[in-house]
Amino acid sequence: MHFLHRLLRLPDSRLKRGIRACLFALFIGYGLPAAHLPVYAGGVLEYQVKAAFIYNFIAFTQWPDTTGPTINLCVYGEDFFGSEIDKLQNKSVDKRHINIARIGNPEKLTDCQVIFFSKSVSGSLSSFLSDLPARPILTLADSPNAISHGIMINMNLVNEKIIFEINLGIVRQSGLDISSKLLQLATKVHQ
Repeated sequence: MHFLHRLLRLPDSRLKRGIRACLFALFIGYGLPAAHLPVYAGGVLEYQVKAAFIYNFIAFTQWPDTTGPTINLCVYGEDFFGSEIDKLQNKSVDKRHINIARIGNPEKLTDCQVIFFSKSVSGSLSSFLSDLPARPILTLADSPNAISHGIMINMNLVNEKIIFEINLGIVRQSGLDISSKLLQLATKVHQ
């Protein structure tokens, strides 16, 4: 704890902000809603924080009772997470275990309960989403304007912070329910 006090007294710098963000990410432990954490574009820290956000999106989403004991979290497109997303493997949420899968075939997307669409496929989001049947699949992205293409939750990096917006109308159409706690943390909720 003495180290933390000394760290906080140092002059503000990019390194100090990065260290604080890492420590905060460790303290939230993938279990509490994390909003507006400082991150740096393209870095490992950015995708550590996004992985923590994804865990919280899953934790604060309610699936229908017919959903099985496993939540298949699929990454579609180029994987910028590396091993960060793998840290969610076998974590449990509401008595369901998370299984991580990297999908290359769009026909396999219907096997997922959560799909993260990578920036590399952002130009085709509308077609992928229109091919998904109206079923309880939480769709996530981190691409500009992904909400307007039908993504349910979109993360953006703004001023070195991860923020997110939610398309509540699409969420409700799918049969999912998002906690009001998560809705309060969103920068914008689209009806």
